Amino acid sequence: MTDEAQTPGPVQDPAVRARVAELHAQGMGRNAIASELGLGTSTITRIAKALGLDFSRAQTAVAVQARSIDLAAGRQRLAEKMLGRAEKMLDDLDGPYLVYAFGGKENTYSEHELERPPVEVQRTAVTTAGVAFDKLTKYLEKDTSGVETAHSLLDTLAAGFAAAAATYETPTETVE
Repeated sequence: MTDEAQTPGPVQDPAVRARVAELHAQGMGRNAIASELGLGTSTITRIAKALGLDFSRAQTAVAVQARSIDLAAGRQRLAEKMLGRAEKMLDDLDGPYLVYAFGGKENTYSEHELERPPVEVQRTAVTTAGVAFDKLTKYLEKDTSGVETAHSLLDTLAAGFAAAAATYETPTETVE
């Protein structure tokens, strides 16, 4: 055995421990700290436990809920974009259709306008629009949590407005 001092591992390293405590105090979560320091999440957990730090599940729940809302908004934007593109494809079937080609020895360009798109183009557009419609329908069937939350919020607001209005109402006198 050598008498050389061994370098402490990250769990025992005072500089690493201090940095973990600092990042924790800033509100960073375990995964973010691990990423920031280039350490494993289990290492961060051991350091936090040794320091008496806790990664609150409430913060995690809020972060998960926020992420879910962000993902739902992204799905909504994508669904709207898919619907818009599908509608445009179907609308384009109603007008003239330009057919063009490059060819010949001189690689010349030629074009011809048809009254309507060829059958294969129509079939592709209708199929694409049908797939978009199917996906959008499935998305709307699955994503009812936002609607329920919105209804619950609106019901609560309506009850609050009714209660507030009741406090400002003056009794009316009845005349006989």
